[in-house]
Amino acid sequence: MLSLGKCFCGIGTKMSPNFTIGKSLLLRSKQLSITRQPAIHNTPMSSNLNLNVWKKSFSNIQKVETDPKYVGYWFLGCSGMVFVAVALGGITRLTESGLSMVSWKLLGEKLPTTQTQWLEEFNKYQQYPEFKMKNSSMTMEEFKWIWWMEYAHRTWGRCIGAAFLIPMTGFWLTRKFSRTTKIHSMICAVLLAGQGLMGWYMVKSGLEDRFDKPTDVPRVSQYRLASHLGLAFVLYSFLLTNSLRILLPVTVTGFVTKKFVGLAMAAKGLVFLTAMSGAFVAGLDAGLVYNSFPKMGDKWIPDDILQIEPVLSNITENPTTVQFDHRILGISTVSILSALYVMSRKSKLPPRAKAAATTLAAFSWCQMGLGISTLLTYVPVSLAAAHQSGSLTLLSLALWLVHELKTLPKI
Repeated sequence: MLSLGKCFCGIGTKMSPNFTIGKSLLLRSKQLSITRQPAIHNTPMSSNLNLNVWKKSFSNIQKVETDPKYVGYWFLGCSGMVFVAVALGGITRLTESGLSMVSWKLLGEKLPTTQTQWLEEFNKYQQYPEFKMKNSSMTMEEFKWIWWMEYAHRTWGRCIGAAFLIPMTGFWLTRKFSRTTKIHSMICAVLLAGQGLMGWYMVKSGLEDRFDKPTDVPRVSQYRLASHLGLAFVLYSFLLTNSLRILLPVTVTGFVTKKFVGLAMAAKGLVFLTAMSGAFVAGLDAGLVYNSFPKMGDKWIPDDILQIEPVLSNITENPTTVQFDHRILGISTVSILSALYVMSRKSKLPPRAKAAATTLAAFSWCQMGLGISTLLTYVPVSLAAAHQSGSLTLLSLALWLVHELKTLPKI
């Protein structure tokens, strides 16, 4: 009895050549399909095993959520507005304008438009310690100038709130946020609200009747000033980090040592700590105590560095100690960032990460130069404001470097 295959072969030889060619092509296609398949025996057990492996593989695949680019630009724009607010706050502090407005309203204070309204504002200011103890000879025109400075700072802060919260609400309702961005945006909203409340709490400390000693100078609490600035830096860091995550994704093209990553993280923390020590320098006017460098007066360590009891109070309440600590922290920051640059030259970092390390080290020297110039020239407003803005720029570069290292393989 002839097999079915032989019958087809016999039929193929008797039929037209086109049929024979089609038959051969069919056989070749079967051979190719067989060679591309893995060599698995066709048994019930192997079939079930393959099915389970495929099911497990597909169950492990997670959907990667991404944010639209315009969400990243929104984060970047808000971070830029916070940067401007920090600069305005520094100028307000340096021009001693922060206590000119003695009331605070959530949606904004009423803008004086007539001479009578300006007199009412001036009379309110005259009831508080700064006018009584320091500015008793101030004229109306001088008062208007410091009032406008504080008004600009507060209005800009409210603009940041609107620029953040209104688009955030729209993005939430239209489901444009990834899960990560939802969490981070809520954190930023809380920080933004806390920043506004801390700003008023800080101003309130300068309006209280607590300046009893003849040597007391009406000013805001240095602790509240540092908290207000620290919240601004943390808010800025969250906004900028999210914009980098969305707009500047990292392509893994190299690797990094754990030691380098640890040093970069420490450097970021040290930049933040140095900036906070600068807030205590501003709060106590410690930049006017010893205006020489590298020595403080004629000594490396001044005699009055521990004159307050208890000793730990000197760290935050003694202007000499506060300035000394800020110097040490600044020099330490520059040293670590310079070491990061040297290490980056010898490592297999991607080009962008190397550029970040180089820029960070170079700007740290510029920032130290600004600080020394500010000190030697008795803290002029322009240099002091540039130095404070420089600290936020330095933190931005440190955040950029850490962002570039985050997804690289660690060895």
